[in-house]
Formats: sequence, C-alpha cells, structure tokens
Amino acid sequence: MSRRSGDDLRVAVLGLGEAGARLAADLTALGAHVSGFDPLPGPQIEGVRAAEDARDAVESSDVVLSVNSSRAAVAVARDSADALAGRRLYADLNTASPAVKAAVAQVVGEKCVPFADVALMAPVPRRGIGTSALASGSGADLFAELFVPLGMPVEVLGPEPGAAAQRKLLRSVFMKGLAAAIVESLQGAGAAGCEEWLRADIVATLESADASLLDRLVDGSRRHAARRVEEMEAACELLRELGVEPRVAASAAAQLAEQAELAELQRAGEEVRSR
Repeated sequence: MSRRSGDDLRVAVLGLGEAGARLAADLTALGAHVSGFDPLPGPQIEGVRAAEDARDAVESSDVVLSVNSSRAAVAVARDSADALAGRRLYADLNTASPAVKAAVAQVVGEKCVPFADVALMAPVPRRGIGTSALASGSGADLFAELFVPLGMPVEVLGPEPGAAAQRKLLRSVFMKGLAAAIVESLQGAGAAGCEEWLRADIVATLESADASLLDRLVDGSRRHAARRVEEMEAACELLRELGVEPRVAASAAAQLAEQAELAELQRAGEEVRSR
C-alpha cells in the first residue's frame, strides 16, 4: 500500500454502508482527502470528514463516488447536482439496472461532468479498494486512471453508461441463482439428515470446476432435457415430502421442459425437411 498514494485526490463518498465505509476508510489510508455523507446515522470513520449533506460532500471534492442503492441512485445524483459543476468525475458504484445508470448519467451529463458506471464484481467489505470492477461511460477511462494505481483492478468496457451494470446483472443471474440452488438443496439435505455429506460434495464440485464442467452442464441440459425433467420433478416431490418448497428445483424443471419441447420441435422440423 505504501507505494500507492491518493494524496492528490479529494473524494466524496455518498453512502457509508458496508461498501461505502470500507472504500472511504481505504482511500483515507492511501492519503486521499475524503468527505463522506449518509442520511442514516452511523459511526465516524477515522480520517473521513463527515459532511452535512450530499452537496457539502461534493463541493469539497473533485471525484464523487455514489455507493448507495439502486433505489436511491438517481435521487442522490439529483440532490448533489447543483454542486457537481467543475467536478472531475461522478462514479455510480451501485448495483442497478442499465436504465438507472443511464438516468444517473443524464443528470450528471447536464452538469458537463464525466460519468462512470462502475460495477463492483466482488464483496467490497472483504476486499475494499482492491475489489475488481467493470467501468463504462464517458468517465470510465478516467475512473481507471485514478483508481487502478490505488489497487483497484478496473476493466474499461467503453463509453456507454449501463454496459458495466448489464454485465454485472447477467453474472448475478448465475451467482445469486447458484446461491439459491445451494441453499435449497442444503435445506432438503438437512431435513433428510445428510447435510454434511451434500455440503462436502458441493465443495468438491466447486473446487474441481473448469471449462469442461460448464460445457457439460450447458450441452447436457440441451441434449438430455427430457430425461432431466423427470429427474427434477422427482427432486421437487422429494423436497415437498421433506417440508421444503422447491422453488429453484421447480424453476429448473420448467426450464428443462422448455428445452425439451424446443428440441422436439427442431427434430420434427428436420424430419419434414429431409422428406
């Protein structure tokens, strides 16, 4: 950390929850002058100036990091808009839809300030400023220029606001869906008395995962959809018997049924064309 310096940075962190507080603390440790604001009361962060409101935080800074929530992102930008003129960069780090990012970009753009749509790709409380990120928007290159030297891995995707958000949300379908599937299967295993066995099996599967596993999962679902529908319907029945509502398992069965139906239509079409 000693070789990286944020001495020339004046940063406003809007939102001091777990993520914002950790980023503010790390930036302060790196020498940046940080002003923080959160509408909810919280503990003082050592070295971070507690601003009276969002406008106060922004006026004393060159770079603005919005680390609030999807619901608050546009409102926070509007609340601080009058103070944005002349700022170097406004970066929205919230997990939000591309439409929300575009709306924030419009508010910021009206003040002629570069905007960065930043998608943080790992839990911030664990990694802090070292959290990997995707960035897009008119200020994406500037965001990378400022934060890569401080230890944040940043991949720039281009000038379109929302591009980073889109990729994060697509990944969220996998990550949060995986988490939901694991939780549901462990609930069933717990009711069946074999949770530790299943937990160990899941760990072993994840540890050995590679590209070939991904290919098998995708290709196998397409080629064996009909058989797997029956398997997942049986799994749903078992979970219900164990007192667990099979939300994820039922969704998997429905998706496999759609793939089986599509495969059958394709086969029928091929037969017609071959006559």
